[in-house]
Order: sequence, then C-alpha cells, then structure tokens
Amino acid sequence: MQAGRGSNAGRLRDNPSMLMSRLPPIARLCLAGLGVLAALCAFGPPLVGLDPHAPDWDALSVAPGAAGHWLGTDAIGRDVLARTLAGGRLSLTVGLLSSIVALGLGLTFGAIAGLAGGRVERAMVRVLDVLSAIPFLLVVILLLTLFERSLTLLLLAIGGYVWVDLARVMRAEAARLREAPFVLAAHAAGARFDQRLRWHVLPHLLPLAFVYLGLILPQAILVESFLGFLGLSVDEPAASWGTLLAEGVQELDAAPWTLLFPAGFLVATLALFQFLGDGLRDWLDVQRPRESAAA
Repeated sequence: MQAGRGSNAGRLRDNPSMLMSRLPPIARLCLAGLGVLAALCAFGPPLVGLDPHAPDWDALSVAPGAAGHWLGTDAIGRDVLARTLAGGRLSLTVGLLSSIVALGLGLTFGAIAGLAGGRVERAMVRVLDVLSAIPFLLVVILLLTLFERSLTLLLLAIGGYVWVDLARVMRAEAARLREAPFVLAAHAAGARFDQRLRWHVLPHLLPLAFVYLGLILPQAILVESFLGFLGLSVDEPAASWGTLLAEGVQELDAAPWTLLFPAGFLVATLALFQFLGDGLRDWLDVQRPRESAAA
C-alpha cells in the first residue's frame, strides 16, 4: 500500500547522494560556482589581509591593481575587494536564513492546507490570495522604518515576503498526496491528521521544497540588496551588496569600480541561482511523470 516507498522522492530522501548524481550538468556546474562564491565570501576577507571597514587615508579612490588593492579602494580608502567579499557574506547569510524562514512558513502552511482539503483548504487559499494582493515590499519597508532595525526583524520581513509562492506550490503538491494510496491507507487505519501530516505528507514534500529553496533564495538576496540600497538593511560599519551599490552610485564619477565590482558579484550570484533553478525545475518536471508511473 505504501507506494511512496518506490517513488523518486522516497529514494532521494533515503539516499541524498542520488540527487547530485541525477542533476543535469548545468545544475551541478551552478552548484559548484555557488560553492566557490560562498567560500570566497566566507574565507576571503581574512585571506585578503585587509580590514573591510578600516579606512586608509593614504590610498583614497585608488584604481584597481594599484598600491596592493586588487579591486581598488573607495573614497575613504577602504579596500573594495575586502568590502565586496564581506558584503557578500552578509547578503548570502541574510538571504539563506530568510529563505529558511520562508521555507518553514510555506511548507507548513501549504502542507496543512493541501492535506486538510474542503473548506479549510479554500479558506487558507483565500488567505494566500489576500497576501498576494498586498504590496508586501512596501509593508516590509514600513516595518523597517518604524521599528528599530535588527537582523531578526530583517530576516522575518524578507522571509515573510517570499514565502507565499512556495506555500502555493506546497499546497498543490499536498493536495495530490492527499489522494495517494499510502495516505488513504493511513487515514483508514485511524491515523490522526497530525500523524498523516508528519509521517506521510511532509517527508514527501521536503525534496520538492528544497528544490524551490533554490528559487526563493535569489529572490531573498535581491530583496535584501534592494533594502540595503535604500539604507534599510544594515548599519555602518557593516555592509551588504546593497549598501555597497548605494555607496558606489555616489562615487560613480570619481571611482566607478566601487559600483561595478559589487554589482558584478551580485549579478553573477543571481545568474547562477537562476540557471540552477531552471535546471532543477526542468529536472523535476522530468522526474514527476516517472514518480507517478512508479506509484
């Protein structure tokens, strides 16, 4: 009766290494590129040997490659490479943590709605419709303006902005699983709603949820960069890619590299995530018919 054991999702859950071996080459290449980029942002600033926040008054707006500064310095002599890597570390961390918040919200909400069905599902879908109609980014900006800025508030605000689309996908997939033989068998055997949710629905939604995590993560990074550009992300002396872009715009005439290099890192990161998401989505579309046939 437990057809889910033979499904592709079940095999991937039992053997996660199978996921990497079956991913398309473009997805594996993007994962490798993102790994290198994350390693540079995590360990690069100490290796550069320069404090990203300490000004050097003897090297103001130095061009790239001069005076030991590979990517030059800004208007007060701070090394652009060190600040770009440090800003990337903050942007990637905020993007990842806020995406995890969105993953928890979207997965839980969607799974409950899809498994419940009936009036409960329709009511929860209406909630998603209302949230989709609200200009949530303006709400996020308002919250960050009215309340004292903190990392926790930033994570909750961005996570609360990007979770709705994930909840819709999880709801549709949970509704499909609701009619699966192994879920019906568990219901006939007397399993409670929370037991069916925990042991039968959520484990089968996790592979799909982690695939969509790769789609919402770049959105979270972009939202954080946008807020940083508006001055609503982190306070000095900390910096993210968004705050570096705002500083670079102010120095565009005298030192254009202060804008170009952080923008290049941000664009490369978003492009890698975009290609990764496309590869994962294509792979998932191919695997779903196989899973249905196996079930």
